[in-house]
Amino acid sequence: MSNTLKSNKDSIRDKIEMYLAKWPLIVVSVFIALIIAFVYLRYAEYEYRATASIKIREDRESNKLPEISNLQNYGLFSNSFSKVEDEVKIIKSRRILEQVVKDLKLNIKFYVQGRIKEQERYSNPPLSLNFLEPDSVIHKVDTTLYVNIISDTKFNLSNKSSGDFFGVKDAPNNNVYDFGDRISTSFGDVIITPNTGVFGTEVGREIRIRMIPVDLLVESYINKIKVQSSETSRVLKLFVNENNKQKGVMVLNTLIEKYNEDAVLDKEAIVKVTSDFINNRLEIVSTELDQVDLTAESLKKSNRLSNIQSQANIFLQSEKENESKLINTSNQLQLIDYMNDYVTSNEAETDLLPINVGIDDPNVSQITKSYNDLVLQRDRILRNSSEKNPTVVNLNNQINDLKSSLTQNLNNLKRSTEITLGALNREDARIRSQIYSTPQKERQFRDISRQQSIKESLYLYLLEKREETAITLGMSSPNAKIIDSAYSTSFTVSPKRKVVYLSALILGLFFPIGILYLFDLMDTKVHNRKELENYVSAPFIGDIPKSSSDKKKRLVGKVDYSPKAEAFRMVRTNIDFILQSKTDGLAKTIFVTSTMAQEGKSHTAVNLAASLSYSEKKVLLIDTDIRIPKLDDYLGVKNKYGFTDYISDPKMDLKDAMVSPKNNKFLDVIPSGTIPPNPAELMLNERIGDLFDAMKKKYDYIVVDTAAVGLVTDTLLISKNADLFIYVVSAEKLDKRQLHVAQTMYEENRLTQMTILLNGTRKKDGYGYGYGYGQQPGKKKKWYQFG
Repeated sequence: MSNTLKSNKDSIRDKIEMYLAKWPLIVVSVFIALIIAFVYLRYAEYEYRATASIKIREDRESNKLPEISNLQNYGLFSNSFSKVEDEVKIIKSRRILEQVVKDLKLNIKFYVQGRIKEQERYSNPPLSLNFLEPDSVIHKVDTTLYVNIISDTKFNLSNKSSGDFFGVKDAPNNNVYDFGDRISTSFGDVIITPNTGVFGTEVGREIRIRMIPVDLLVESYINKIKVQSSETSRVLKLFVNENNKQKGVMVLNTLIEKYNEDAVLDKEAIVKVTSDFINNRLEIVSTELDQVDLTAESLKKSNRLSNIQSQANIFLQSEKENESKLINTSNQLQLIDYMNDYVTSNEAETDLLPINVGIDDPNVSQITKSYNDLVLQRDRILRNSSEKNPTVVNLNNQINDLKSSLTQNLNNLKRSTEITLGALNREDARIRSQIYSTPQKERQFRDISRQQSIKESLYLYLLEKREETAITLGMSSPNAKIIDSAYSTSFTVSPKRKVVYLSALILGLFFPIGILYLFDLMDTKVHNRKELENYVSAPFIGDIPKSSSDKKKRLVGKVDYSPKAEAFRMVRTNIDFILQSKTDGLAKTIFVTSTMAQEGKSHTAVNLAASLSYSEKKVLLIDTDIRIPKLDDYLGVKNKYGFTDYISDPKMDLKDAMVSPKNNKFLDVIPSGTIPPNPAELMLNERIGDLFDAMKKKYDYIVVDTAAVGLVTDTLLISKNADLFIYVVSAEKLDKRQLHVAQTMYEENRLTQMTILLNGTRKKDGYGYGYGYGQQPGKKKKWYQFG
């Protein structure tokens, strides 16, 4: 487990080092991202948030009867129905928002080009537009006008997007007008006047006028205005984002004002219905009272009655009390009839019912109020919907149920009142029967007086209710109490500078890192020793830095302080360490192979042989890669015969196949020779073994450049002659998935003393300190180097 943790840490460290190695790319990416963020913020359109708080007033008469509670479970409604939710829908309704847009003239926007970007001028527009067409036409216009101020009195009007001029189009100068001129446009006549002293009216300024249809603007404000509510509170918070602080404040304040006006109008509608009902009853009672008065007057004239004396002994106190009860009961019965006639009648202009008309029954009053609330709710929805709306259908069902319940209660109340009135009449008859001495004329006059008292009391009661209704009509309170009037933040909500810069910084960092990670994820090449050791467990003998493309620098020199020369000296030392147990006095035979061609095995063999010879050891270099020989290109040696010629011709002397490079008396070379038609069969020749046996006695080292083991079997056929195999792996060229060949060779011990050499590594991939250590004699220092 500790090895796994160490491996994970090393892998993470390698990834970090890979990213750090590309730090210039990351720095440039971050710098570019920050520049883009700066430019974006400089030209972006900033938005400020306006906020307001209101409280929805609670209806104090909202106690519900059991019948209404049961109706709430009917259809779409449930006990969780909240009035606050309904008010939120009303606040954001198209009808109210349309009033806000029209009142504030939000459909007409003025833009003036500043030093950096174009800005909207809302509170103090540079121009005033006076339209001569109806508002219904102007509110549907969708166009853009461009006004160029030519002088204090003249301006140019055009539509840049299409190049059309408004007005007469025949002459090129007809688009120049005086301020105050009546200009004909496609949507009607308009008069433009400047607001002197306001920013944007200077000569040479261009003003863009954007006219947007009201419907589109209302739709956008439905999405822009946010209302925050809570289930446990009746307080609503309203938000809107605008590019102009004052504009957002005015939108919210006007929205609250229009909402309250709408609620007051709803309440006044109920009061008006009640007032109309009372006035109608007053006319009827006044006519009946006049008739009773005329009857009393006629009775007195016909019977010559000028002064009726009070007969206290006849009209007992009990008769007075009973008479009072008769009057009250008769009033109630008549009011019930009036109310019942109004409920069952279809002649009213509205479905609303009058309230508090004097019927002494709490159930009737409560049902009437609940009925009016449902009618108002339905009428609100119908303003933006139709009769087929499921909610409207459900509300109509509830209204009809309440109306039936009200009718039934009125009928029940009427029956009970009639029973009471009958009992009172019988009691009155009993008392009057005792007054046998009262003249018949006096009894007739008494009947008329009783009727007169009933009508007078009812008339006075209705007058009182009419005054109360008149007072209520002018005292309807708004539905929302303003907690905080609209105010705007001093800082922008979009775009946020810190967020934009932070996002740019993160994007600038992670974009190149992501690209590098993606390339690394898709990269299947071997790059360094650690990657190689993850796939091949053979001993690592060394790594060779990437060579220069200059052919003159492909071979190491005797006095050479280059990293490549130091790398081969290190490999030479490692070879001696590995083969230190070989004490038979024969040459140390080193085979160099690879998985595939073009991995640098010939380059490794030649330079290794040269490095060994520079230590004044007798070295023989043999090219057994008879399919694709390369030693001639590296050493520049030319010979008529070579390895294949010697093997195939038993009569040939080995000296004829051997050549010695110039300026190196310790190195001999046997080239590959003539390319044979049967290379694999040739490698089975017994003369190869004789060759190695003979040469091992004459040389200290034998370096053999062999064929690639991943392509052909030539190397395996002669591998028994090797003391050590150097398996060359080309960095940044060989696919990691091909390393299974090397691992198989090592695990099956098919290559003697197999070691791994990584060729063509970069300087930062693992060969830093020892290579090039010290000073090269005769090398001049750069101007910036000291000491």
